[in-house]
Amino acid sequence: MPIITTAIYNALPHTINNLLADLEKQLDPDENTLISITSHFHKLVNLGLSEYGHSMAMIPTFVTGVPDGTETGTFLALDLGGTNLRVCQVDLHGDKTFTLKQRKFRVSEALKTGEATVLFDYLADSVDAFLTSTTGSEELSDQQNSVDVDSPEVPLGLTFSFPVEQTALDSGILLRWTKGFSAKNAVDKDVVKLLQDAFDRKHLHVKCVALVNDTVGAALSRAYTTGGCVLGAIFGTGTNGAYLEQVASITKLGNNPAAAAGGMMMINTEWGGFDNAREVLPMTPFDSKVDRESINPRFQAYEKFISGMYLGEITRNILLALVDATPKPILFGGKATERLNKHYGLDTEMLSLVESAWTDGANALVRAPEAALLRDFSVRLAEEELAPTTLQRLNKIQKVVEEHLGYAPGEVSLRDAALVQWAAALVVRRAARLSACAIAGIAIQIGYVTGLGKDAHAAAQRPAGGRPYAIGIDGSLYQHYPGFEAVVREALRVLLGEEIEKQIEMGLAKDGSGVGAALGALQATKGNRT
Repeated sequence: MPIITTAIYNALPHTINNLLADLEKQLDPDENTLISITSHFHKLVNLGLSEYGHSMAMIPTFVTGVPDGTETGTFLALDLGGTNLRVCQVDLHGDKTFTLKQRKFRVSEALKTGEATVLFDYLADSVDAFLTSTTGSEELSDQQNSVDVDSPEVPLGLTFSFPVEQTALDSGILLRWTKGFSAKNAVDKDVVKLLQDAFDRKHLHVKCVALVNDTVGAALSRAYTTGGCVLGAIFGTGTNGAYLEQVASITKLGNNPAAAAGGMMMINTEWGGFDNAREVLPMTPFDSKVDRESINPRFQAYEKFISGMYLGEITRNILLALVDATPKPILFGGKATERLNKHYGLDTEMLSLVESAWTDGANALVRAPEAALLRDFSVRLAEEELAPTTLQRLNKIQKVVEEHLGYAPGEVSLRDAALVQWAAALVVRRAARLSACAIAGIAIQIGYVTGLGKDAHAAAQRPAGGRPYAIGIDGSLYQHYPGFEAVVREALRVLLGEEIEKQIEMGLAKDGSGVGAALGALQATKGNRT
């Protein structure tokens, strides 16, 4: 019988293996489930392109192309999205390389919650301090090709990681604050105008010419350094994607002049809000609990399955269910520490450290260690049963668990270590496999492939002159979690077939929020610069 609550009943030595097998089945979406999710995702993409007000917002960004690496010029970027803001100078060399100079400034709680004019004046002051700085601060790299502060209107791109509705490349209305910000008199106003007004009050020769989010920045950055990119994606603390779409397909633009211009435009999907996926996503009681206790229950369903912010919390709830199993605890002898009991007390960093200890550098997310580690819970797991390499890796996991969850030496058995690795790998493998659904859904949308699963075929003619399906990715899961990309590709082979998966170019986007914003400024001024 499936487990229908987060409590595990009838946990006896001879039933525990079956209970674990059932848990594994719940957390391992099969081929039909992946296809169903991807198909539903594709439907919501088209719905969001045709109408406003949907959870997958499909926001037009008014970025109408991507660089190819031959562009040159010097641009500023301002990146605001949390406790720190960054001011960057990006020098494009025209050979797919760039030089970056940057400086970070702290955003205080008073600035986050005070008047918007004070916050934006601080942003302008930070840009001014960066431009006029002549110190050899450790925060600054080598100063080459510095911006001419006396020239008229130095172009600046703004990465603004809050929900906005763009009406042009250099205009966006703030819908709401997130991430602890609540500055007054900013919501429902144009954030570019708020920033430009601050520049003008300070008499700075700086003009904000482009507003981008980090996914658009990832696509632009990857395109510049590799010569092309059609999808920028974030797989980290959160998740989102932006891709190049035919303007003719964005029917909700209506009479906007951009619609008449035709061509291509980058779309910010906001795919973390794939909420209707509840109908098709393999939601477990652990997911329901995480959703219910979150700050935004019933929203951002897709993000809660696959982003780093939530993976540790899902795993923590699984571990607690194993601790609380009755009549026989399955994990840690039934003992939970203060950290394990704490809401969000287990973060994704610990999962990554556990996987790194188990794989020891290998590029694979394995769902379970050797069968011997999980069999026959009536017998204590003996060290002599294990290969020396396996024992060494489990000992490393024991230390990670002790350090991060507050267990004392000796309180985490070898089998406990194996179970923690098993649970963590299950959760992150599922995240990687579900991440592939978005990538596959966009592949269908841009006309790179038709059909899914056994019906998947490469399009007879690739879109826009044969561009490859090139993806620029940023985010800690993709960049640092062992085996994450390998499992994404494994799921893409299921969804699109082996031959198509091999042709997908996937790589790290270098500093999408900084370099990408500068490249957004380039897009805005490309008619006047070389």
